[in-house]
Amino acid sequence: MQLTQKEKELLKDLKGQEKLCVEKYSQHAAAAKDEQLSQLLTYLGGIEQGHLDTVTKIDNGEIPKPAAGETAPKNDFKQTYSVSETPEKKNDCYICSDLLATEKHASALYDTCIFEFKNEQLRTVLNSIQREEQEHGKKIYDYMAANNMYS
Repeated sequence: MQLTQKEKELLKDLKGQEKLCVEKYSQHAAAAKDEQLSQLLTYLGGIEQGHLDTVTKIDNGEIPKPAAGETAPKNDFKQTYSVSETPEKKNDCYICSDLLATEKHASALYDTCIFEFKNEQLRTVLNSIQREEQEHGKKIYDYMAANNMYS
């Protein structure tokens, strides 16, 4: 499969973004004070690694299968933090806000790529990853909402 120069440059951007996501999820999972947040971030980091692997395959000329969608448990987060501010809550709120912004950026980057790639199969693969990025943002939002972090 031949990629255009523009597609190659976009893949370079996607790979950089996915590497950053993998690193952030790993570091933030270790820094999270709430165990359920740490588990969520570890889970999402694994999916981000899958995104990086998929983008790398595309960059190597392969056409991978679209992401099947996540089979994660429902977002039934138990409230860890009350309305009052604590150092732990501030730490975890910062982590969530940072990752939510990262997911928004990743989703926007995939949006651009979906429009720029010629190959229909690749657009389908990229679209499936974008949907997962949006699901990650929803999971983070749900955690924040359950813990009085999002207003």
